[in-house]
Amino acid sequence: MKIYNTKTRRKEEFKPIHEGKVGIYVCGPTVYDYIHIGNARPMIVFDTLRRYFEHKGYEVNYVTNFTDVDDKIIKRSIEENVPASEVSEKYIAECKKDMEALNVRPATVHPQATKEIPEMIDMVKTLIDKDHAYEKNGTVYFKVRSFAPYGKLSHKNIDDLESGHRAEAHALKVTGEDEKEDSLDFVLWKPKKEGEPSWKSPWGEGRPGWHLECSCMSKKYVGDTLDIHAGGEDLIFPHHENEIAQSEAANDCEFANYWMHNAFLRINGDKMSKSLGNFFTVRDICQQYDPQVIRFFMLSAQYRTPLNFSQDLIEDASKGLDRILNGAEKLKEIADKKNGKFITDDEQKILEEEMPKFIERFDEAMDDDLNTADAISVIFELVRFTNANTDENSSSDYADCLYKILFELCDKVLGIHIERKAVEMDSDEVSEIEALIAERTAAKKEKNFAKADEIRAKLLDMGIILEDTREGVKWKRA
Repeated sequence: MKIYNTKTRRKEEFKPIHEGKVGIYVCGPTVYDYIHIGNARPMIVFDTLRRYFEHKGYEVNYVTNFTDVDDKIIKRSIEENVPASEVSEKYIAECKKDMEALNVRPATVHPQATKEIPEMIDMVKTLIDKDHAYEKNGTVYFKVRSFAPYGKLSHKNIDDLESGHRAEAHALKVTGEDEKEDSLDFVLWKPKKEGEPSWKSPWGEGRPGWHLECSCMSKKYVGDTLDIHAGGEDLIFPHHENEIAQSEAANDCEFANYWMHNAFLRINGDKMSKSLGNFFTVRDICQQYDPQVIRFFMLSAQYRTPLNFSQDLIEDASKGLDRILNGAEKLKEIADKKNGKFITDDEQKILEEEMPKFIERFDEAMDDDLNTADAISVIFELVRFTNANTDENSSSDYADCLYKILFELCDKVLGIHIERKAVEMDSDEVSEIEALIAERTAAKKEKNFAKADEIRAKLLDMGIILEDTREGVKWKRA
């Protein structure tokens, strides 16, 4: 498998630290509100990466955190007059509900920053002892110039960074709000302010800096060196750059061998923003669209490609997913009949010669830097092939084999369910639908096709799709 490494700016062959195992750390959300649709992209993309590694036989340690101490959380707690911990715990629970709706599997571990404070204090001590950090009046800063490779991920020049920070740093020093030795230095530990959560430390009561949190949680739950560190491209600088600096300065080893970053999600061509009125939570979107359509849409583009979220594109994704579900439904119906027919020679030939080609092409797409767009194209071709090569005369065992292949690639790897959710309907609604179908059947027998079409259209308006088969009329929810 080849992965585009943000650090080297090229695709590289993936080689795990430990044979047959892979350790992945993905930066998770700050939990002060419902997660937005932009948060959903890395969740879905890197959940799919995890699934694909498992498909290839790897044992995956997949860790993604919750940032549960942050200025935004504190602001929300003050607004609602509740403890910050109550805010974060509420939105962690809500985030997990949204992840489940999107079929994002729970991580191996979901660490929370507030539960890992001792490890953070230990890392700060280590950095001070190694002269990579210093304390000023309860604030501990990381000395950026003490880490020579600073900028190696974002490819930023330290002198250019200094000029960009100079004016800002001067303004802060004039007001007495900053005591950095260098304008580039960043905070590892900050002192307590009135009403904020805090923890005891050698530098007084306070709380950790954001960058420090991920360095410590990834070290504890994955290791000093990660196989893969991932997240949105907005985290490359300064968050991931600062993680590298403090982790490698403390641990004296490479922090991560591969860096993966997904591109931004735009809304109708614009950057998502509350001021533009185009800020949507996952909860909002899932009330309008099936969460599986959202997942399918997110995977319809390769993860490093910017993705535009619009109603038209979501409708297109819904139609595309429906083609796959229809193909799967056809196979399932034949398989479930248990018709007792033996697999024919022609069917056996398809299973042995044609199906491996589809699986190989799917894997080739995924091996090419997780190209889910091309992988989905292979799924469409597979569905077209199975539609053309199965009918009511096919053996159930043959159809079952085809269904299992589609299930493995689509459901298990891409995380897209290929069975429609059963929609609960009350008996009166079912009776009305069946009465209309009977009325339509009678109209067709009387050759009153205009009335039959009228009833079909009425049922479609009710969200019911009809299918005329040899066994009679079948219906399903649209």
